[in-house]
Parts: sequence; C-alpha cells; structure tokens
Amino acid sequence: MPVNAETPTRDGPEDGDGLPINELFYSLQGEGKLAGVPSVFIRTSGCNLRCWFCDSYHTSWEPTHAWMSVDEIVEAVSEHTEAAHVVLTGGEPLIHETAVTLLERLATAGYHTTVETNGTIFRDAPIDLASVSPKLASSTPTPERDPKGDGEWEARHEEARIDISELSQFVATYDTQLKFVVTGPDDMAEITDIVAAVRATGASLADDDVLLMPEGQTREALDETRKRTADLAMEYGFRYTPRLHVDLWNDAPGT
Repeated sequence: MPVNAETPTRDGPEDGDGLPINELFYSLQGEGKLAGVPSVFIRTSGCNLRCWFCDSYHTSWEPTHAWMSVDEIVEAVSEHTEAAHVVLTGGEPLIHETAVTLLERLATAGYHTTVETNGTIFRDAPIDLASVSPKLASSTPTPERDPKGDGEWEARHEEARIDISELSQFVATYDTQLKFVVTGPDDMAEITDIVAAVRATGASLADDDVLLMPEGQTREALDETRKRTADLAMEYGFRYTPRLHVDLWNDAPGT
C-alpha cells in the first residue's frame, strides 16, 4: 500500500534521520536482471529530473509522501519476512543524503539492495546492484509532452539528464545495469553514444549490462512498444528487459 494512503502526512526538513516516503510495499521486481525476484520496494519522493512519461508521477511532478525515520523504514521492511531483497527507488532516491544511512542499515541487516537511479548523482554506499536508467532526449518534457503544460522543466531536465562522469563512476564502483527506456528506433543512436562514452572513460561495461526496456505505463501501451524494443535488443546485441509488474498488475499503485 502507498504509505501516504494509510499514514498521516508528515513533512519536514531532512535532518539526517528521515526520508520522504511515497510508497513502501512488497512485490516482484518487474525490471532488469532480477525481474521476478520477490522484493520490498521503498519509494522516496522527489526528483531532480522530470521525464514526461514518469511512471511515478507522484514522486516527481506532484510529490506526495509521509516522512519516515530510518528506524521506521527498516522496521517496516522487516515485517515482510519473505523478502531478502530491497529496492530503493523513486523519484530519484539519491538526491537524499539519508539514503546512504538507510542503505548502510539495510546492508547490516543482511538485505540485498538494488538502487534505481537516473545516474546523475553518485553516492558511496553499500549497493549490491545499481540499476541506472540514463534519461534520453526522448524523455524531455517538450511543450507538446509536458504533463503540466507550463514548460518549467524542459530546459532544466535537458541540461541535467546525462552526466557521463557520474554514470562512469557507478559502472566502475558497483555491479551496474544501464537500463534505457526505449520509445522507438530513434533512441538507439543516443544509447550507443552513451555506452561508448562510458567505455571511453575506462569503465568496463559489457553489452549484457545494457538493457533496453519498452516505454509504457499500461499493458495497452506496452503492447505497442515491447516487440519493437525486443527487435532492437536483438539487432544491437543488448539485453531486453520486460516490465513484469505492468504485465501482471497494469498501472496499479503498490506493485
């Protein structure tokens, strides 16, 4: 269940002990190398980018959350005794310094941690899998795609969406998958350029660590993009990843 649906909203400045939590729930990992693995998801609120197709709209365009201490978050995770995997996601979880404290606590408790990040903010933390989703030009909220229609984020998003230095540091430091949201064949030139730029820094990045994921927040949308994305993965020798949670539960929250 979304935390903000069952807990009174508590807000406040980040003081080194808390995080704004939009959802905390138990489900299956839907994307990437660990697709299908039972996991507890901790979804923080707030993001430094604004993808027009964001599948967690209420962490970015219109953030909602309940403020939870690290102790409260770890206790809530521990209630899901079936899970050994925890996914810290957002929004962009690494905009919050306290994410490092949370990851340290989870590591001490013996959890495998995946961090889902846009790759623009590197943090030194105990991360078992960095699931980095670099944002392509096709993600920019241009006037015809801006969900709010005010154009406030187009230039800010475009300027900040890719940082090769930060991406390379993730690849060099952690077990990393680069997971690209694909809207169509026109994305491939930028994807191959980013992969080449990361490799040019000396970071070791195998083709098997480059994942192509179809854009789509609903089953109907994925019906239009999954085969095209799979064909591109085969053409370029990269890995295809499904959006298992969408196939199973469509766009329901808490999945």
